[in-house]
Amino acid sequence: MSKEIAAALLAADAAVASAAVVAEDRPSRGEISRVMGELRAALFPRELGLAARGEAAVASHLQGALDGLNEQIRRCAVIFAAERPGRGAALPADAAGIVGELARSLPEIRRKVEGDISAAFDGDPAAQSRSEILHGYPGVRAITDHRIAHVLYQLGVPLLPRIAAESAHSATGIDIHPGATIGERFFVDHGTGVVIGETAIIGSDVRLYQGVTLGSKSFPHADDGTLAKGRPRHPIIEDRVVIYSGATVLGRITVGHNSTIGGNVWLTRSIPPYSNISQARTRAEDLVGEGLGI
Repeated sequence: MSKEIAAALLAADAAVASAAVVAEDRPSRGEISRVMGELRAALFPRELGLAARGEAAVASHLQGALDGLNEQIRRCAVIFAAERPGRGAALPADAAGIVGELARSLPEIRRKVEGDISAAFDGDPAAQSRSEILHGYPGVRAITDHRIAHVLYQLGVPLLPRIAAESAHSATGIDIHPGATIGERFFVDHGTGVVIGETAIIGSDVRLYQGVTLGSKSFPHADDGTLAKGRPRHPIIEDRVVIYSGATVLGRITVGHNSTIGGNVWLTRSIPPYSNISQARTRAEDLVGEGLGI
């Protein structure tokens, strides 16, 4: 029986285009997770890196990460090409060039994550130290990995940014699509169950609590009836917005700056700056627009 079942499984697998890709050309989730860990260690060598300090220690983490990243980008391009024939123009032409671009962006990523750490310290009365936040706050781990994955997403790398994002999701419970644009000093408190969609745009000094969803209200279709890819469909959250636990914000709506959205609110319409929305007021007159596009 086992041979017959194995034969059936192999036949089904052979029908998938990517099945023709040899094992040496398939991306490795474990290796991508290792690369992200090495990049975090290079960003924060004193706290997350080797016991040894100095330029050599940072260079060791960085080189190990960049070599692995170069290979995984190549593999992701191979499997993407196998699954999407005719889409070669969408593939990264130069893995080494992309790795170089990411490497040059690391000092800026470090600067932004320092701002995220500061936002966590300022926004959480339970926070006692910077090291506690860096080591123990899932929101900081999630946004650090996101800032790396977002650069790779912007550079056109297929598949790998999603694998990196899922690694962070598995570790933290926070699901951030690498396409989401997130401003400075971003803080996710507690974090479990937070979902941020691909086309979401988040301003600076925004704070989210556990269970918040920034999702899509509907899924537009192309002329052939398939789901349209890449169209703006997630919320725009302006600067200095606070969204409390369990709130769901859907569609291409705008939450105006300096607004507060209370726990468990279901919001599908834009709100102006300085709004204060609770469950009892979700149908109040200060809700504007239809949530179908800004």
